[in-house]
Amino acid sequence: MFRTTPLAFPPWLAHALRAQRGPVPWSAVVRGGLAGGPLVLAAVLVGRPTLGVVAAIGAMLAGINDRPGGRRASVGRLGGPALAGAAGLLFGTYAGDQASALLLSLLLTGLALIAGGVSALGPVASSAGTQVLVGAAVGAGMPLPETGGERALAFLAGAGWLLALRLALPTPGSLAGDFRFDGERDAVAGVYDAIAALLDASGSPAATARRVALTAALDHAQDALAGPRLRRHAGSAAERRLHAQYAAALPLAEAATALAWAGESVPGRAAQGPRRLAAAVRGDTHTGPLPAPSRTAPALRALDDALLNAAEAFDGGETRSLHTRPRSGTALLRTAVGARGREYGIRVALCFGVSVAVAQALHHAHWYGAHEHWYWLPATTVFLVKPDLGPLASRVLCRAAGTVLGALLFAGFAAVLPRPDGLIVLVAVCGALIPVATRHFATQTAVVTVLVLALVMVGGEPQASGARIAETLLACGIVLVVGHLPMPGRRASGMQARLTEAGDAAQAYLAHVLSESGDRAARWALRREAYRTLAEARTAVALTSAELPALARHADGADEIVAVLERLTDTITACAVHLDDMGRLTRQHTGQLSRLAQELSSHRTRLDLRLPRLPLAG
Repeated sequence: MFRTTPLAFPPWLAHALRAQRGPVPWSAVVRGGLAGGPLVLAAVLVGRPTLGVVAAIGAMLAGINDRPGGRRASVGRLGGPALAGAAGLLFGTYAGDQASALLLSLLLTGLALIAGGVSALGPVASSAGTQVLVGAAVGAGMPLPETGGERALAFLAGAGWLLALRLALPTPGSLAGDFRFDGERDAVAGVYDAIAALLDASGSPAATARRVALTAALDHAQDALAGPRLRRHAGSAAERRLHAQYAAALPLAEAATALAWAGESVPGRAAQGPRRLAAAVRGDTHTGPLPAPSRTAPALRALDDALLNAAEAFDGGETRSLHTRPRSGTALLRTAVGARGREYGIRVALCFGVSVAVAQALHHAHWYGAHEHWYWLPATTVFLVKPDLGPLASRVLCRAAGTVLGALLFAGFAAVLPRPDGLIVLVAVCGALIPVATRHFATQTAVVTVLVLALVMVGGEPQASGARIAETLLACGIVLVVGHLPMPGRRASGMQARLTEAGDAAQAYLAHVLSESGDRAARWALRREAYRTLAEARTAVALTSAELPALARHADGADEIVAVLERLTDTITACAVHLDDMGRLTRQHTGQLSRLAQELSSHRTRLDLRLPRLPLAG
């Protein structure tokens, strides 16, 4: 018999072919359908279609950020980037009206440098950096009769309308208990489910993957509960109780990690308690009796104690603390101007600035004829250079394929749909499809292309599918060339910075544990920070490794560093649990710490990690 061998795609192509999976977010689909379409319809009815176009763009960009999570967290995730986009629109409008082509290119390049550096602060900041640049390009180039202030208000109205829908419409599970909590409850319950899964996998090869899944669940719950609020701390008893339920999961996660580190299987009943706690969080009910695990080992005794503490928290305990370490303004500024911020800022500025300059040259040479869409080129470049959407080559491939598909689809729709009614319906349908299309960049691009081209025609311009394809292919070429140019400083310095941050967090966690401090809250906060920075470092390494070989080679060996840091952090957790129970470490613990320190020392050319002096085994 002949045996077929599966095709081995290069990493950058494999990433482009990979799509996220999961259930259809029906609530987000409904919100998307009720966002842009009705706004455009209302604007057409009052005779101001161009205002409706700007509002629909705001709603579209907010819809791209409308991801699963808590209702409160959505305020920052949608509102922050929307404010940045409105500011960019206002800036771009007045810069486009007053500045020459050269000065405009310089101004937008400077804005891109700042926006790129700020984008290094996190996902919300990255979305804000994207929207401020898209808004600036649209404001400077889109021919609209409205003033800059009117455009900014219309943009905010569109994003605000989607945010209002997010806050007002119920989502699955939100009707159980307090209506204010929807994604928050499910996120906290997911932590207990992940703890149970890790206990089930203890002693098996799947334990490492389950521990990574637990870190992701804790990160998601922490983000869901830490959204903006009018008061600094949780304001209601129900919210403080939900915070207490999250905090009660931290010692359980610690004990489960220590058990997995020991590499021994645990009785099946050990996972029953966390699963009952997960059900109690989702249903906002009492836990009932919890099965007590065996107390034959320090980690099992820690698990039992954590279950008892969780039962008390579920029976009425309250807390305002999420055991996080908020970053100061100085730390945020240091990140924005540090290695990560500089690398991303310079690359974004170069790509955006070159695309603005090329677009201005083509625009003033009348290459566009009667269709002034030069802003499409820099706006497209922004999404192509955005690193959290995947490796550069993968983004370029997906963007080109998605644009061609979307433009061809729209050309067919434009030939048969009535105007403007059919186009408004098409805008609503595309808005509903965005939450599903975000699972793959090419699919998202195709849907957004159809939506944008429909808005262009609603605004009174002719069908422009051909120009949209040409603009996108030109933007892809610019980003591919500029993205692979030599940059000042060390290549992949953003990834290196992530590795250093993960090493520093592990060092701080280890120093606290070896000091035998009784401050459990500080220990849990340090542990969370260590695992969170590790997850971010692993993501950065994976993205760099999936680039074209010219960039991917800078990630050689970086995954080994992350693996060693993960084993170190797991060992520190096991040490913390053992010290709580026995008061001293064993030779197994100190020996493992010493071996990991030696492994890290062999990577000092990539990571400058200074570990505290290790204790002797007792």
